[in-house]
Amino acid sequence: MYKILVVEDDQMISQVICEFLKEKGYQVHAVFDGQDALSAFQSEDFDLLLLDIMLPSMSGLDVLKEIRQTSQVPIMMLTALDDEYTQLVSFNHLISDYVTKPFSPLILVKRIENILRQTSSSQNVLLGDLQVHLNDCEVYWQKEKINLTKKEYEVLEVLAKRKEHLVTREQLMDTIWGYSELDSRVLDNHVKNLRKKMPGLPLKTVTGMGYQLGGASS
Repeated sequence: MYKILVVEDDQMISQVICEFLKEKGYQVHAVFDGQDALSAFQSEDFDLLLLDIMLPSMSGLDVLKEIRQTSQVPIMMLTALDDEYTQLVSFNHLISDYVTKPFSPLILVKRIENILRQTSSSQNVLLGDLQVHLNDCEVYWQKEKINLTKKEYEVLEVLAKRKEHLVTREQLMDTIWGYSELDSRVLDNHVKNLRKKMPGLPLKTVTGMGYQLGGASS
């Protein structure tokens, strides 16, 4: 299921967008200002951001610039600003689309579908001898296909999407199981199985915090 972060300070517009996206089966997280957008992005994995520009606390353009320092996640700008300069700045930071208000929610959803379709066509995570084919939910280690359980794959997928970055136990459990109060031994067992099935996998335990796939500390 694709997960979309909706950053829009007009709560009525945000609600309409979220309802249309949920009807299409997307998982949606809504925030209403720039700082909250960055906090949400840093703590969760999103497949696409829908980003307004005129936001409280931090402008959408500043949010865009900050995110682009570490991520190439697809971003669609949604704003009342239609001047050439703002659009050029946005596209120079590799946005996927620029939509001006007012807009049709139906057309907006179609634009999002197209972006995700184009993105998913090349969604493979490569890390040394590890290949994670996100479209097909397939994993290859040292060129050999590895059979994983559903939960083992989901754990690896979350770590692979944030390779070379720490992912906390709480983030993993909330993303995969929907809540962070799960007995952490359940998660630890899945990690143990991943290491057993792929000896040498650069999956490091960060004591007291979580796990990291790849990176200098692996």
